[in-house]
Order: sequence, then C-alpha cells, then structure tokens
Amino acid sequence: MPLTPLDIHNKEFTKGFRGYDEDEVNEFLDQVIKDYEMIIREKKELEQKVQELTEKLSHFTNIEETLNKSILVAQEAAEDVKRNAQKEAKLIIKEAEKNADRIINEALAKSRKIAMEIEELKKQSKVFRTRFQMLIEAQLDLLKNDDWDHLMEYNVETIFDEELEEAKR
Repeated sequence: MPLTPLDIHNKEFTKGFRGYDEDEVNEFLDQVIKDYEMIIREKKELEQKVQELTEKLSHFTNIEETLNKSILVAQEAAEDVKRNAQKEAKLIIKEAEKNADRIINEALAKSRKIAMEIEELKKQSKVFRTRFQMLIEAQLDLLKNDDWDHLMEYNVETIFDEELEEAKR
C-alpha cells in the first residue's frame, strides 16, 4: 500500500546520538508532503481525465459502430431498391414490347383488311362502270332508233278519230 501524505506527516524517527537535525528533517518532510500531495492530486485529475476520455472514446466508438451499421443497412437498402427498380424496369419494358407487338399486329391486320376492301371496291366500281356504260349505250340506242321518227309522224287527230270510230262499232 502506498504512503499517504498523512503517513509521511506522522512518521517519527528514533533519536540517536548525534542524529539528524530535527528541524531540517521536519522541513524536508513538509516539502515532501506538499510535493506528494500535489502528485496525488495530479494523479487523481489525470485518472479522472483518463476516465472521461475513456467514456468519450467508448461513446464515440459506439457512435462509429452504429454509423457503420447504418451505412451497411443503407447500402443494402439501396441495393434492394436498385434491384427492385431494375426488375420493375424490365417488367415495364416487356409489357411495352408486348403492347407494341399487339398494336403492330392490329395495325397490320387493319391495313390488310383495308387493302382487301379497296380491291373489292375497285372490282365493284368496274362492274358499276360497265353496267352504267351498257345502260347509257342502251338508252342511246333507243334514242337513235327509228321509232322516234314514227312517233313524230303520228297525227293526234287521226288517232283520235280512229278511236272514236272504233268505239262506235
């Protein structure tokens, strides 16, 4: 067990013949007590500082560990978000490609149908044109017919008189 300042203060030496000067020894012991007390006080202050710094170091070590764990969790979460976003983007692209294929196929089917309808309308217009031409030619033939000239030669009075005579009979 280390000496305390009180131990030094209470220390008594045996007196011998022609021993040390008692006043010098007491002065020296007083100086030793003061220095020893100062060293003990400094030691306590330093121990207290070491304890405070150790607590701070422990606190900051805990914060560092927490931050490291948080960083790892954040990195994992970011990776999860990134993976999910990539999966979702792939699904969106696939869906868009399916829709594009469907739209293209529908457009092709409609264009084929329209082309067939156009061809059918062309055929119908040829048939109509031919029939219309035949109708007009038939009408022209009727107009060119000599029957029209005979109609002009008829006398209405003569026809009327003939019908009256026939009615009398």
